[in-house]
Amino acid sequence: MRETIYIFHTNDLHSHLENWPAIQQFLSDTRKNLGDKASYLTLDIGDHLDRSNIYTEGTLGKGNVHLLNDAKYDYVTIGNNEGITLSHEELETLYIDANFEVIVSNFTELGGNIPSWVLPHKIHVTPTGIRIGIVAATADYGIYYEKLGWQIQEPITRLKEVCNTLRPQVDVLICMSHLGKSLDEILSLEIPQIDVILGSHTHHTFEKGKVIGNTLQAATGKFGMNVGLVTLEFDHVAKVIQSKKAVLFPTEALPVPLYSNDLQTAWENEGIAEMSNIAFYNSFLLKKDWFKESDLSRFFGKALLAFTKADCAMFPAGIFLKDLQQGPITARDLHQCLPHPINPCVITLTGAELLEVIRTGKNEKWPTLEVKGLGFRGKYLGVILYEQLIELESGIVLVNESPIELEKVYTLATLDMFTFGYFYPSLKFAPKQYFMPEMIRDIVKWYGQLEKSEYES
Repeated sequence: MRETIYIFHTNDLHSHLENWPAIQQFLSDTRKNLGDKASYLTLDIGDHLDRSNIYTEGTLGKGNVHLLNDAKYDYVTIGNNEGITLSHEELETLYIDANFEVIVSNFTELGGNIPSWVLPHKIHVTPTGIRIGIVAATADYGIYYEKLGWQIQEPITRLKEVCNTLRPQVDVLICMSHLGKSLDEILSLEIPQIDVILGSHTHHTFEKGKVIGNTLQAATGKFGMNVGLVTLEFDHVAKVIQSKKAVLFPTEALPVPLYSNDLQTAWENEGIAEMSNIAFYNSFLLKKDWFKESDLSRFFGKALLAFTKADCAMFPAGIFLKDLQQGPITARDLHQCLPHPINPCVITLTGAELLEVIRTGKNEKWPTLEVKGLGFRGKYLGVILYEQLIELESGIVLVNESPIELEKVYTLATLDMFTFGYFYPSLKFAPKQYFMPEMIRDIVKWYGQLEKSEYES
């Protein structure tokens, strides 16, 4: 006897909720058409939430959990947006109302204990008795997780351990991988026991899957643009998979529920209501400008230095998406201005290294460069700005009004996006300190409150 196992999967939605009503309707209708006796699973492979979305920010991701509940997901894993853009307590309580289970094989507390809300693996038994083993791994942003009180094990080594233990107990082995395309290829070769890898993180797609060795890879891209379906033909007598297929359903081709706009309005309104509290009172209008220094950039530069206590600061003007008006500034205002899940960072550099950073930042293409990813949620990078770091017309560079010394050690406050090596390769390996869980909008809030208290005193 043969049976078809249906595995629906999504990944990297990043809170693009405009696509969610169609996705949920498709999942509901398709599963209903399969009938009650069919064997199917619905899985999300991480980065479902993104704090640049007002509903996600207002509910600190719990709204996303409700959406997954409503869509009747069975299992999810975490991506870096769940794992490192929330505080320890916020992640600890994120899934408290979940009707699904969270699987992460390479994630523990700092002491090595597995959190109560995490399963290192799962054996799912279908109505006809097929045992499906599920493992999962999330990307190794070790230093970030450690700052938040978590520990990530090296994913491939850890998955080998888990798969070696689990494989003899199951008929099918599935890996939910928030590791990216390249590591998934390594997994296929080094852990051939895995039947299917559901991929994510690098936003890649496989229209009809990709087979490497024994393993079928499937991935849906990003932002809910596709829903994935893997079908496995299982032979109950031989106890083996006879065939594996993957297909994508473009969301733009799916029927959109009539109530879609109402749902999105309701989600937005809930986020707005949750973020209506006043963060601080602003004494002056702070206008933004993406291509030169502005009142808002000067305010932010002072805030960044006051918070980090660094010698100087560097940041792109494109991070500011709206002005901050005079008067009360709400949490929503701050989120609209700085929606990025970006943390501040302090890098230790010699004067010579700091001069090289300044030279790199003079790239004429950067101000109008459209940036995607790295935590940046704006449009253009904008001009690179500095605080307490000035280059005179003569070419002399001043740090705190004193000429820079080539061998002297300085501390540079900047954004974590500049430490990943894309813009400034030298900063990837420089000594650095990340500040977490504070995001850059939290620094503006802190400084605005600090200025008010100093004024009142």
